[in-house]
This record gives sequence, C-alpha cells and structure tokens, in this order.
Amino acid sequence: MSEPSAAVRAAGPAAAHGANRAVYAAAAWALVFAAMSFYWAAGGSLGSSTMSDTIVEPARAREPQFVALLWITGALKTAAGLLVLALVHPWGRLLPRWIPVTATWVAGVGMLLYGGANLAVRAVMALGLLATPESMHSDAARWHLVLWDPWWVLGGVLFVIAAWTCGRAPRRQLA
Repeated sequence: MSEPSAAVRAAGPAAAHGANRAVYAAAAWALVFAAMSFYWAAGGSLGSSTMSDTIVEPARAREPQFVALLWITGALKTAAGLLVLALVHPWGRLLPRWIPVTATWVAGVGMLLYGGANLAVRAVMALGLLATPESMHSDAARWHLVLWDPWWVLGGVLFVIAAWTCGRAPRRQLA
C-alpha cells in the first residue's frame, strides 16, 4: 500500500477513529446478516415471508442441501465480518496489510454491484416495466426492493468505506 496522504497523516488519531467506526459498522452488518442465515438454518421462519418461494419452500421442507447452504452462507458472512475486523485488530497484522484491504474492497464492490443491480431490476419490476417472475411473488419482490437489495447496498457501502479509510490510515494508528 502506498504512503498515506498528507491529509490522513495530519488527521492522525481522528482518521483512525473514523476508520475504526467504519470497520465496526461493516462488521456489525456482516454479523447481523450471518445471524439471520444461522437462524434460518436452525429452522427459524421469522422473516421468511419476505423471500421468494424458491427459497422459502426448500427451507420449510428442511431439504438437507438447502439447510447446508444456509449454514455455509452464514459462515461466509461471519468470515466477511472477521475479514473487515482484521483491518483494525492486532491479530490482523498476521497478514500483509494489502490482503485484508484488497479483500474488503473486493467484497464491498461486489456487494454494491449485486445489491445495486438487483435493486435496479426490482425497481423496474415495481414500475411495471418488467414482468415479475412467478417464483418471485409480488410481496417478495416488494421486500427485495425495500429491504434485501438495499441491505446488500448498505453492506457494500460500509465495506468500501472501511477499505478506503483503513487503506489511507497508517496501520499503527488503527489498532
């Protein structure tokens, strides 16, 4: 990673404080999202009405492959939370700095693209300019538009901010 800018060096602890807030917000987002996956994998059903039938039906039937997929997605979301925490915690120093910074950038941009593209498609569906697929009944489409797709966008924004602020602040200030 290149030398931090003069503005970041001058900001000193203030830059580190902002980076820490961004990291903890991104980690909280990831861990809340992971908790939802673990809850559904364990058999919970609260919030399932916000999902399409292609997701709800295998979850209700407790299909082993689908339940395993829920556990795996929960683990991946937990890993994302740990990844972003590696930017500011001493145990993150076990890795070269560029690895968690780059991985956080990639995760954030990926979430922004995924959530943003889906949000755009759902908005076009809501306007009636694109047919809503049978598997995505109108209630689920609305929930994706107002909850799930913005949730992905929020995660992307938080991860990008964390990567940007930590990539600019000297590591010694972040711990």
